[in-house]
Amino acid sequence: MSHLFYQTKSPRPVLDRADGIYMYDVSGKRYIDGSSGAMVSNIGHSNPAVLDAMRAQMEKSTFGYRLHFQTEASEELAEKIVARTPGGLDKVFFVSGGSEAVESCLKLARQYVLTRGEAQRYKVISRFPSYHGCTLGALAITGMSTMTAPFDPMMERMPKIPAPRAYLDDLDADDPASGLYYANMLERKILDEGPETVMAFIVEPVGGASTGALVPPAGYMQRIREICDEYGVLLIHDEVMTGGGRTGAFFGAEHWGTVPDLICLSKGFGAGYAPLGAMIARGDMVDAVMGAGGFVHGFTYAGNPLSCAAGSAVLDEIDRQGMVGNAALMGDALAARLNGLMQRYPIIGDVRGKGLLTAFELMADRGTKAPLPTHLTASTRFVDVAYDNGLIVYSRRTHGGAAGDHFLVCPPMIVTEAQLDEMTDMLDRSLAQFMAEMPKLAAQ
Repeated sequence: MSHLFYQTKSPRPVLDRADGIYMYDVSGKRYIDGSSGAMVSNIGHSNPAVLDAMRAQMEKSTFGYRLHFQTEASEELAEKIVARTPGGLDKVFFVSGGSEAVESCLKLARQYVLTRGEAQRYKVISRFPSYHGCTLGALAITGMSTMTAPFDPMMERMPKIPAPRAYLDDLDADDPASGLYYANMLERKILDEGPETVMAFIVEPVGGASTGALVPPAGYMQRIREICDEYGVLLIHDEVMTGGGRTGAFFGAEHWGTVPDLICLSKGFGAGYAPLGAMIARGDMVDAVMGAGGFVHGFTYAGNPLSCAAGSAVLDEIDRQGMVGNAALMGDALAARLNGLMQRYPIIGDVRGKGLLTAFELMADRGTKAPLPTHLTASTRFVDVAYDNGLIVYSRRTHGGAAGDHFLVCPPMIVTEAQLDEMTDMLDRSLAQFMAEMPKLAAQ
């Protein structure tokens, strides 16, 4: 009997070891990590260079409180991050994960507008569906009813605009008119709320868990930057899932050439070797806040030297092995394979993504985009079927957590063509098995 508990009671075997894209339980069964955990293990498991860097840091120190010491590991990692970041974003605040990174951005944004004498600005507009973290501040800007509803009395919910799901609205995602259609919803929401009250807009450059690798329509990212500039609204890019190279660029927003005011970074940035995340901010914003008395915020493990040493080694391995380029190349190969499965299985209604942030969505009717009946619980059942077949994928409900079923297929950035073939065979077998079960599930 375990004394641990998590979200569900679903039993899973005990992990024994992991290497590259493979994981093994204590019985010896092998699994392909087809989702990189929760889109975390970007460089694969047990990378020797990263482990060596962590051992070397452990010989020096495993903890140094940021108010007592600067550390070489944190300074080195901050320098490496800034070298990859668009101009002007040259200040880094380390945290332990994505939720903390989002909270940090919200708090710095608020303290910055106070230095401008704009105390009335506090609203953060986000999208529905969206997911930005599990702390109360991050939940307030999350658009996923099943996750936020229990905590509504405990937080101030923030305004939302629809996510640009052109495929569900029968719009052409390659048409700039579609991008303007969705982006201009932000301007209308700012005007409805009162521009003087709106502090920031937060967006994932490519959708993560909530929208399943949603790629924005043409022109969308550029237009939201223009709108934010026009109304003095800060733009926050949530790159917790897209940052680190998974989309085929180190930051997802690089695909559209847009630069935010703040960036949230975590997951693949530390690649699962140690808890790590970061807020990246414009230097002038940080200077203003520090000049007004300092940043009223912090975490015990912010800038932990062991985590930073791991993160620095992860970045070195991404560069040394050309993983960002491989993510772009293998992403195209994976999309082709998923589209091939879509031709064979009418239940697959959409395939989407960028690089190795890729997903497919199951639908009852591809033409009408009608989701599968919720009582089939496809989002969990298909994951279990694939898991039994030795493939790990990641699922969520497409329509705000209430209905719809999409599955993220996001292997580590070291994946090869041969391994993609193996994954595709597993998906094929799992889809066939799930389809065979459907009549029985529907009758229950």
